[in-house]
Amino acid sequence: MATTTTPRLLALGFAGLGLTAALAGCTAAPTDAGTDTGTDADADTSAEYTDGSYSAEGDYTSPAGPSKVTVEVTLADDVVTAVTVTPLATDPTSKGFQTQFADGIAAVVEGQDIDTLSVSRVGGSSLTSGGFSDAIEKIKAEALVS
Repeated sequence: MATTTTPRLLALGFAGLGLTAALAGCTAAPTDAGTDTGTDADADTSAEYTDGSYSAEGDYTSPAGPSKVTVEVTLADDVVTAVTVTPLATDPTSKGFQTQFADGIAAVVEGQDIDTLSVSRVGGSSLTSGGFSDAIEKIKAEALVS
């Protein structure tokens, strides 16, 4: 004797599979070490910053919980001439993504005006960019010529 719950159970099973795949896509690195970055064409570049080296910690949230990275930037004429990102994650997966980001960030931002930086994914890591952006905002506030 067939019941009407079988189609409903199948539908729930497929919905669960779809949700699992969507969540896995949020946390897994793409197979390429892609970079999704650019400059913000509408950014206000009229701010002036004092040349020098600056450091700040940036905070963001990953599936493993709160996370941080340290960002060190050298500025000359408002242009990033050097950048280093130091991973601070303790979760092995998060640390792996932070390391991938740290390994690729210099090629993306060196030579760019600090006000036009727009980084969303580097080395397959998309969440670390939030911590990077947070640190850059702190550095901009510190370096701003008053």
